[in-house]
Amino acid sequence: MSGETDLSTRVGAPADEQDLEDLALDEDYALNAAFVDMVIDAADRGDGERVRELVAALHPADVADLMGFLTADYREEIVPHIAPEELAEILSELDTNIREEVLDIVAPATLAKALEDLDSDDAADVVDDLDDRKRASVLAAMPAAPRSAIEASLAYEDDTAGRLMQREVVYAPQFWTVGQALEHMRGDAADLPELFFDVYVVDPAMRPQGATPISRLVRMAPNTLLTEIMEPVTEIPVDMDQEEVAYIFDKYHLISAPVVDPGGRLVGQITVDDVVGVIQEESEEDMLALANVSDAGRDASTAGIVRSRLPWLVLNLFTETVAVSAIAVFQDEVQRVVALAILMPIISSVGGNAGTQTLAVAVRALAARELNASNTTRIILRELMAGLLNGFGLAMIMGGAVWFFYHDIRLALTAGLALEADIFVAAVGGILAPLILERMGRDPAVSSSIIVTFLTDLMGFFAVLAIAALILL
Repeated sequence: MSGETDLSTRVGAPADEQDLEDLALDEDYALNAAFVDMVIDAADRGDGERVRELVAALHPADVADLMGFLTADYREEIVPHIAPEELAEILSELDTNIREEVLDIVAPATLAKALEDLDSDDAADVVDDLDDRKRASVLAAMPAAPRSAIEASLAYEDDTAGRLMQREVVYAPQFWTVGQALEHMRGDAADLPELFFDVYVVDPAMRPQGATPISRLVRMAPNTLLTEIMEPVTEIPVDMDQEEVAYIFDKYHLISAPVVDPGGRLVGQITVDDVVGVIQEESEEDMLALANVSDAGRDASTAGIVRSRLPWLVLNLFTETVAVSAIAVFQDEVQRVVALAILMPIISSVGGNAGTQTLAVAVRALAARELNASNTTRIILRELMAGLLNGFGLAMIMGGAVWFFYHDIRLALTAGLALEADIFVAAVGGILAPLILERMGRDPAVSSSIIVTFLTDLMGFFAVLAIAALILL
């Protein structure tokens, strides 16, 4: 209670930006509810100066987080109070749905000024969210150089290195020395990228020959040739998929890499901060795909959520209907041994969980490029053996429990064998479904779970009843 009182007494009190930032964030750097209430309170009072003060105290990523906590009406009231130079960084941090809404609020001239302060990759990402009319207005209001850089970036396909890269890059000819490179950067400091790690050494055709890290450059004697201290570079083709780019950065521990066109000429660079975003995006997509849902987000509509989830639930309903048809085939056996009706859902549920475990491992291995033709057979056999051993252990436990409750050794044997069969089928489906889908060119994360659930439920019902028909009846 005392903490709440302290916050309330500070709402109207003057504070410098550091005090406000400390007040805004919890120990885990999450935006706290009290600060959000302060912003809402200032907006309700129409206190634009206070709104500007509160927003200016936050990092752009925290402002983007703040926008996610506000309703559309409050965002519409607060965005005009954000200065263009601050708005630039905030736009690149916003979730896609919220950014599209914010872009509708901002005037084209203000947006054009804000985009001038962004690297070309971030600016192109923002412009891509604009409708055709506003995009034309914004680009027309921009100076020629940043406008042409954005248009060039937009010419590349989505989710490729060309869209991911920034066109601002520092390069030097092969005959330059360390002193010439440093002097050039000092003279053109205003045109340097906001963030860069390497100076790329190029031949007369603009093909990268190597790179010199800035940390090495500043340690060398001014008369040292760049070719004497440069390191080999890993070139990224401009049309490479961003997921492949992230894999290369992770595999070779890259901080930055040059992007080249089909002729091998340097056209831009990708830095690790861009790749971190790709890795997070791809990871979220795979996680959601395993559950057959899309990213709902904080501002997603109910209709949108229904549209994204209902088709998969309908498919699941169909597969489950097929699976339980096994019960109809053996309905006489179910009527004669009521205990089978209790055991079937237990066995199918355990099998489903086992299948999900195997599936998650397989999808992760495919995403991480750890599964290929050289080790596929070994991995499949490993998972099948694990399924057999897990099934045996669970069958012993299940059989013992059934014997304890029902004192029927044949019923216990039926339950144990059925569970063993279901766990094994779960292992088969969990490892083979994503492999087959991936071989067919499909995303293994999207529909594998439906297939595995269908197989384990079908086998769970069928195995119990078929084995019961042989042993019990």
